[in-house]
Order: sequence, then C-alpha cells, then structure tokens
Amino acid sequence: MYINNNIAEKIKKFFINNLDIIYFVIILSIKAFNFDKSISPTYFSYFYVSAAIISSVAILGSIALIFKNNTRTRLLYIFNIIISLLIIVDTVYYRYFKDVISLGVVRNGFLLGGVGASVKQLISPTDFLYLLDVFILIPLLRFYRRVDKPNPKFFKRFAMFLVVFAIFTSIDAKKIYDLSVEQPNLISTMFNRIYLTQHLGTVNFHVLDAYNVIKTSVSNMQKLPQERQDEIKAYLEKKNSSTGTNFKGAAAGKNLIVIQVEALQQFVINQKINGQEITPNLNRWINKSMYFDNYFYQVAAGNTSDAEFLSNNSLYPAASGAAYYMYAGDSYSSLAKEMDDKGYYTAALHGFQEGFWNRNVMYKAEKFDDFYGERTYNLNENVGLGLSDKSFLNQAFDKIKTFSQPYFAFNITLSSHYPYDDVKGYAKGTTGTFNTGKYNNTLFGDYLKGIHYTDQQLGMFLDKLQASGMLNNSIVMLYGDHYAIPKNDMPSLYDFEGIKNPTDLDWYELQKVPMFIHFPEDANKGVNHLYTGQIDLFPTIANLYNLPNTYMLGKDMLNSTEGDVKFRNGSFTDGKTFYVSWTNTFYNIANKKVIPSNPDLNAKKNTTLKELQYSDDILNHNLLKKFLQEDSQSKAGN
Repeated sequence: MYINNNIAEKIKKFFINNLDIIYFVIILSIKAFNFDKSISPTYFSYFYVSAAIISSVAILGSIALIFKNNTRTRLLYIFNIIISLLIIVDTVYYRYFKDVISLGVVRNGFLLGGVGASVKQLISPTDFLYLLDVFILIPLLRFYRRVDKPNPKFFKRFAMFLVVFAIFTSIDAKKIYDLSVEQPNLISTMFNRIYLTQHLGTVNFHVLDAYNVIKTSVSNMQKLPQERQDEIKAYLEKKNSSTGTNFKGAAAGKNLIVIQVEALQQFVINQKINGQEITPNLNRWINKSMYFDNYFYQVAAGNTSDAEFLSNNSLYPAASGAAYYMYAGDSYSSLAKEMDDKGYYTAALHGFQEGFWNRNVMYKAEKFDDFYGERTYNLNENVGLGLSDKSFLNQAFDKIKTFSQPYFAFNITLSSHYPYDDVKGYAKGTTGTFNTGKYNNTLFGDYLKGIHYTDQQLGMFLDKLQASGMLNNSIVMLYGDHYAIPKNDMPSLYDFEGIKNPTDLDWYELQKVPMFIHFPEDANKGVNHLYTGQIDLFPTIANLYNLPNTYMLGKDMLNSTEGDVKFRNGSFTDGKTFYVSWTNTFYNIANKKVIPSNPDLNAKKNTTLKELQYSDDILNHNLLKKFLQEDSQSKAGN
C-alpha cells in the first residue's frame, strides 16, 4: 500500500510540475485536429493523423523544457497564441481559396489591403473559439506560477529536452518519410498543400513550408545547372513544335480586345432564376461566337493576377504567393511583347488602384505600352470595390476607339468582386428588377445580382463596339478569372445545380469559367467541348496572329484534339479522367466514379508535376531572359 501511495504521489507531483506542458500538448492537438477535420470532413481519420499532430506539437512544447518554470510557462502561452492565430488565418484562408496559407502568401499580405471587406466577410465569430482558452488561462496562470515546483538545473532541463525532442522527432520524421514515399516530391515542391496538411497537421505543414521557402530562396541565388536549363528549353521547343494549321494567321492585322471578367463562372451561363436569365447579354454573344464550355481557371494564391499571368504568359502561377509580385523583375515572352513586336499598340485597362497586385510594375515587365489605371478615369460612380463596371467600360470604350490600329487592349472588370455586398449598387445599375428568390439575402444570391449587373454592362460595351463598326476589324476574347463562391458557401451552389451528394469531382466541374472568341461578322460560331484552361489563351492567340509560340506551357485550343488541363495543386484532367490531388483520387468523368490508378494515369500525374517544376524554374531563375538572349544571338549569327 505504501509503495502504491508513493507511486501515486510521484505521478501527482509529475503532473503538477508539468501541467503547463501537458495542457499545451493536449489543447493545441485538439485545435489542430479540429482544423484538420474542417478541411477534410470526408477523409479525416484521427488514427491516421494523430501521431503526426501530437508529435509536432510535443516537439514545439519540448523547446520550453530548456527554460526555468515561469519562463517555460510564459513561452508555452506565447506558442499557444501564435499557433491559435495561425489556425484562424488558415481557416479563413481556406474558406476562400480552398487551400492552406503559405509563407509566400504572407509576404504578399499587404495586397489584402484593397479587399479588406472580403476578409471581414469570411471571418466567423466561431473562429475565435481557437483563442478562448488563451483568455481563460490568464487568471489560472497567475495561480499556477505560485505553486511550489522544483526548478532543475540547466543540465537536467536540457537533458529532458533532448529526450523528449528525440522521441517525438523520430515519430514525426517517420510520418513525414511515409508520406514522401506515398507522394514523391510532394514535400519538396509543396504543390499540394491541402493533402500535406491533411496527413501531417498544420504545425508540420507550416514548418515544412517555411523550410521550403528559405531553401528555395537560397537555391534561387545559385545558378540552375546548364543540363536542367537545356532540358527545360528542349521540352518547350518539343511541346510547341507540333501545332496544327487550323486558323493559322486568321486574325493577322486585326485588333485584339480581351476582357477578363471578375468572378464570372460558367454555372450562370444560359441559366435562369425565377424565370429571368442571369446573363442574357453573355448568352446572346456566346451564340454569336466560338464558345469553349470546358474552360477552367487555373489560378493559385494570386487569384485575379494569376488569371492575368496565365493568360498573358502561358506559364503557371507561382507555387507560393503571387507571380505578379514575386517575379515582376523577370523577363517574359508575353502576349503584349509579341504583339508589340508585330507593330501593335498594347494597353492594359483597369479601373482600380495602379499598384494593386503590383500591376504598374508587372505590366512594364510584360511590355505593355500603356496602363490605364484608376488615375486615368473619371471616378464618377462606385459599385463594389471601386469604379463601377458601367463607368469603366464606357470610359474604356472611349479610350480604345482612339487607339492607333492595330492594337491589343486588355480589359479587367471589377464590380462583381467578392463579397458581392453592394446590392444597392447592382440594383441601381441594372435595368428592371432581378429577383433571386430563395437565395435572396445570401452570398450566393448577392453574387447572382452582381454578375447580372456586370453582364448588363458587358452587353452595353460589346454592343457599342459593334455599333461603332470596331468589331469589323477586331477579335474579341472574353473569359472569367476565377471562382465566385468560396468553399463555405458551396452548399447554395450545389442546391442551385441540384447536386445532392457532392464529390470532389462535382466541385472541380463547377470551377469552369466561360470563354468565347468572337470573330468579325459572327464567323466560326459554335461550341468547342475541348477541356482547356487559361494557360491556353496565349498559344491560341499566337496561332491566330502568327506570333512566336516557343516559350509556352499551354496549348493552341484551335488545333488540339486532346484535353489537357493542369492545376497548380497537381490536379489535372484530360477530359476523360480527373485527378484530384488533395485526396489522391482518380475519377471517370463520364460516370463520375472513382477509378484505380494505372501506369498511364501515373505518367500523366508525373508529367503534371514536371511541368509545374519547369514553370517554377523558369520563374525562379529568370530563364526566359537567357533563352530570349540566346535566340537573339542565334538570329544575329545567321
């Protein structure tokens, strides 16, 4: 009995002496489990992820063992605050981007300043439950600090740290190793952040992310091996050597007007709500154009700027952060550059702040002759974030009609920007009433009102182009930039679409955006069902306008017979099969059933990853500058 009491007393003392660390590991593990489950409710498994989550938290907690009691407790409290805030940021970020925030995105955090309303809309009061214990702990910590506890000498504290650190690091390392075997290159490239977080937990993800960002920064300072450079150049040349001749040079000498529409998605096209067409004007113009009904956005953290980057450069977005910010110092074989070399006047037009998304710098890198930003417009009407689409498109029309021909005009709209809360502005700028029925006073309903408003302004703009005769010698291309509905509001969209038990394939199929090409006299109208994406816009224009097409990772949509869409997170589709990277699952598109992997599908998966890595190398090492210089020297030599 005495022995049992003695053991019980020792356990009690151990528990009291280490209550702060025990609490830290338990509470942060619970928070991490909760976040993990929120981003993967279908595939979440406590059994699978518990070792990685608990060990990563314990490793962090073990650092506090080095310090004396009071300092240790304070340090654990600070760690708790930092990790809790990080989980809140991850939660909010995931609601909109369906991804986990990376250090590269944090570096570009100032870009959120112009869209603060969007962030506020995404935050839920329940998010702050992650910080609830932080406030409850304040009086408890004062009491705990007064409890008499032994203060071991530094040598003993450090020895305890080494033991705990070694045990949990070995457990964590085993989980990381197992994942690296299952998904080769996942950890080194971080191309699928959701899948990584689901399997290793948020603490492990952010540690690995920070390591990779630092490693990449150091690596970028070093020259890429010549063998790798030659490999990339050869791949690009081979990829673009087999382009067909359909529509070759069909638009040579004609003006090019491109319109990138904010948050325009395909699910509103040819759809009605309460008997009213949502996009009557776009529907009308689509019927007069060549329409691509399987056109996907391929953006990453750069969102709208990524859509511009993909469309103007035919390269993939940055692996982390926004290419418009991170790689504005690079050289590009951009659409504007190639059009300029053909004698075209090139201009970008957007009614928002010039410095937002670093456009004023990036457009110079992309060789636009002029950028007509916010300062060049009469800011006479605001809808949403800034100058209304009605005012912007009217003023853009007035500018474009003065451009010397031939010209390339790249237009970006704004009013239909998340969170779609300027319902009064939408109503004021729309002819007649637009009733969203049961979706009224919901984000989805507000979006429908916003895109209905923008549709009316686009109709006005296109009709003015036609009435003026400008379309007789112009090609118009219009597409949506990115998703409209954040993940947490998807149930409304599923309801609108009549989808009862949505799968990841259903989600992806709803990420299409409209894309059409209008030719003079409504020529070549019809529907093209090819699976394609934003990275393919520039190669298609290159074919139409007889532009060089060497340094592009996209395909010419007018000469391709096989679908091929690759996404920044490693997902891909060929129009028959869809690979969803965050669950490592293949779907048959026709019957929507999960199918097993096979050598052919795995080869396509590896090709996707290879292309993403090639694109990263091009950006990280400014390879196009060297490639273009080599081409120039070669021509001079001949």
